[in-house]
Amino acid sequence: MSKLVTIYGGSGFVGRYIARRMAQAGWRVRVAVRRPNEALHVKPYGVVGQVEPVFCNIRDDASVRLVMQGADAVVNCVGILVESGRNKFDSVQAEGAGRIARIAAEQGVARMVHVSAIGADAESNSVYQRSKAKGEALVLEHFPNATILRPSIVFGHEDQFFNRFAGMARFSLFLPVVGPDTRFQPVYVDDIAAAAAKALTENVQPGIYELGGPEIADFRTLMTQMLAEIRRRRVLLAIPFPVATAMGAVLDGVQKLTLGLFTNGLLTRDQVRNLRKDNVVSDGARGLADLGITPTPMQSVVPDYLWVHRPGGQYKSIHESASQLRGD
Repeated sequence: MSKLVTIYGGSGFVGRYIARRMAQAGWRVRVAVRRPNEALHVKPYGVVGQVEPVFCNIRDDASVRLVMQGADAVVNCVGILVESGRNKFDSVQAEGAGRIARIAAEQGVARMVHVSAIGADAESNSVYQRSKAKGEALVLEHFPNATILRPSIVFGHEDQFFNRFAGMARFSLFLPVVGPDTRFQPVYVDDIAAAAAKALTENVQPGIYELGGPEIADFRTLMTQMLAEIRRRRVLLAIPFPVATAMGAVLDGVQKLTLGLFTNGLLTRDQVRNLRKDNVVSDGARGLADLGITPTPMQSVVPDYLWVHRPGGQYKSIHESASQLRGD
């Protein structure tokens, strides 16, 4: 019988790519999510019955244990960008990660991969980054041989980075940028999935790997490249950190006053804190090269999905080519 992997958060942006990789490798894949009916898109990654979404709440021991039964390996991809309701940074990214590692050790699971983030730091002034660091510490406490992947900003067809700002540029002449000089090292989502698959199926040295792509660029440059790709001219509006902090405070306050009916997915104070620090691979850190993976350049992937944000959609390139033939 083929091996079984349980992927917590396996229907999300990163998780679905790991699920597909593992299915292609011949594994049975159990995708543990809060809403299985919204995760049916993962089923075609394998043959009938090979990839199955199942319900799980990582804040509950019994729920985590139930979906892990019989698993040879586990992957934790669960993470949040904004706190909402009971889903707090600590309960999800720290306690949830530790719970999965503890139960995996109890059940004798052979391998574990935990997806964290570059910038995880127990001393950070960001609650998000502190929770990531705490989650890593708990994972290693319970499962010392775990592989921890720390990606930079992730790009891919379903990303909420380039797609989000490209969507904003469709309706506004101005594109607000907080921390225009902050540097990022965008990494392709399937490269993360390849790293996870290697850690689960090959003899990879456990520990922490920081994953970044071949290009390092500041926020302003990334937005300029994105605007060129979608063929739109917009004014990049640099928002000073004090102003961004005040904006985040107001939006956070609205979420609190509405008792969560409004979720601040626009800009939080904690996100502003994160944007004050570069998001690149640390000097001397192990990365994709140590896993035998060549990082994918943005230009080989981003044009394949950002065309939908062009004024003429997929036909914009055709019109441009026709203009060149006419000599316009």
